[in-house]
Amino acid sequence: MQKLFESKCDVLHDLEGPVREMISRHLSKRELWYPSDFLPADQRVCDDKQISELRSRAQGISDNARIALTLNVLTEEGLPHFHRLIAHALGEDTAWREWNGLWTAEEDRHGNVLRDYIRDARLLNFSILEKLQFDYIRSGFHPAWSGDPYKIFVYTSAQEKATFISHLNTGKLIAGQEPLLYSITQKIAQDESRHYAFYLNVFKEILDRDPNTALESAADVMPSIDMPGISMANFNEYADVVRRSGIYGPRDYQKIVEQLIGSWNIALLTQLNEIGRKAQDKIMSIPSRLQKVSDFIESRIKAKSFTFDVIFGRILEMA
Repeated sequence: MQKLFESKCDVLHDLEGPVREMISRHLSKRELWYPSDFLPADQRVCDDKQISELRSRAQGISDNARIALTLNVLTEEGLPHFHRLIAHALGEDTAWREWNGLWTAEEDRHGNVLRDYIRDARLLNFSILEKLQFDYIRSGFHPAWSGDPYKIFVYTSAQEKATFISHLNTGKLIAGQEPLLYSITQKIAQDESRHYAFYLNVFKEILDRDPNTALESAADVMPSIDMPGISMANFNEYADVVRRSGIYGPRDYQKIVEQLIGSWNIALLTQLNEIGRKAQDKIMSIPSRLQKVSDFIESRIKAKSFTFDVIFGRILEMA
């Protein structure tokens, strides 16, 4: 017989034991690394020749890859927004605080190593990048699901998978020109994959305890998610370049939703009340709707020119 819970807070409290076990499993599989492992900063080991070779390799990185890296580093540096949202929704004196601190520390390296690489390689107009980052942090990130712990776990499951795909494919785009940056993006992608697994399993546990309310929350979030950088200036232009480059786009999100539905066994859930059944039906209809959106976008694609100050105002022509 399923245990009854009076509130979402009660479910989170019941999950603290499993969460501590998940943290232990995560730590046992995690490979801890630091930006200086890739870009030594010690005066004794970092010489002019090393930097010169790095900059020479970086010259071969295409402008569309540079735009993808710009978006990736800025969204990674939006980390304070997510730490705040998670801390606000999940409380302080709990196992959730332990996870939020650990997750934040691991994620913090992503923006740091990308920023270090971009600066050492002279890859972008750094003063423009800094202004973009300042404006983005200042504008904040205020999603509709803020404060709802169930929706946070649905969002983070989808968003971590999307971030994994973005870093993975950005790396593939530059692998032939710059193996060091490729190895950096792949290491970040591995972290994102493990974070995705954590959030995926947390929401699976929530579904086991409170399926009707959990499905209702998932049905609100899954039709579309705003990526962390949505409040950046010209975000849609950056995202369009990323989509046209084959790094991340609507078809990728469709696959993510399908994976979440399968991993959470949403189609197989039974003994739901009316709210749960309606949410289940809504969720099951999302992939076909996302496919139609992707078909529509692709049917209207035309060649387009882009200009970004962060790549020194160069014109980027894309099909």
